[in-house]
Amino acid sequence: MCDDGLIAALLTEPKGTSEMPLPAYGVLIGTLNHFTREDPNNYGSWYHGKLYVDTPGGQYEGAVDVSTPSGVKVQYRVVRHLGRRALSPILALPPGWSPLATTRSSSAIDYLRSPLFGAGTASRYFGFWLFRRDSLIGRFLRWLEALRNPWLDSTGENALRALETQLLGSVRVFVYGAPYTSDLGVHDIHMNQGDPPGQFQHLDGIWQDGCVLIERPSGEIVAFLTKFETQSLHANTQGLPI
Repeated sequence: MCDDGLIAALLTEPKGTSEMPLPAYGVLIGTLNHFTREDPNNYGSWYHGKLYVDTPGGQYEGAVDVSTPSGVKVQYRVVRHLGRRALSPILALPPGWSPLATTRSSSAIDYLRSPLFGAGTASRYFGFWLFRRDSLIGRFLRWLEALRNPWLDSTGENALRALETQLLGSVRVFVYGAPYTSDLGVHDIHMNQGDPPGQFQHLDGIWQDGCVLIERPSGEIVAFLTKFETQSLHANTQGLPI
């Protein structure tokens, strides 16, 4: 049975296996200044919740996708009580933007491979090694974990309310994604693999998923994850759907 220390020790990956279809990837760390919603009756291709995060280098914006007018649903998931020992490398980083290699050992996020969620709780009981294999057993255990923390269809407001509930009173926030090309901000704060053939599949890759981790005053770490319904929860080592 794996504890957080063993999970952290197992998060190693051989050199030379990094893939990064996103132009850049990393994590923004800071304190929440405020949280807003876009006008649900007046937005572009995606509807966002906006986090404004204070850091020594300035205030950053984080744009979290929660809906789209295209008919493609956004789904969200809240995972609570993440292990602090497994997250200790990220918790030790200074505030501001930190680039991350897209590998297991960099503390990057991967919805399908990280034992923090998707493989987390069940791995404690059945053994972490099972989740490192793309096997029927691994998929079954991920399914068990999803029963505890299911993916929910976003109406926009329900996802934003779930995120805002965890953000209020937070000590720190950790915003994973890609940096804006201009100004201070982070986008692609969602799953970045498993896309069907089309305009976004060339950006697919492993260990480059976006999310928001929230440190609560109690010390609890909560994760807010989002994905598009079209993205598969089964992907190969290039992040392509299987």
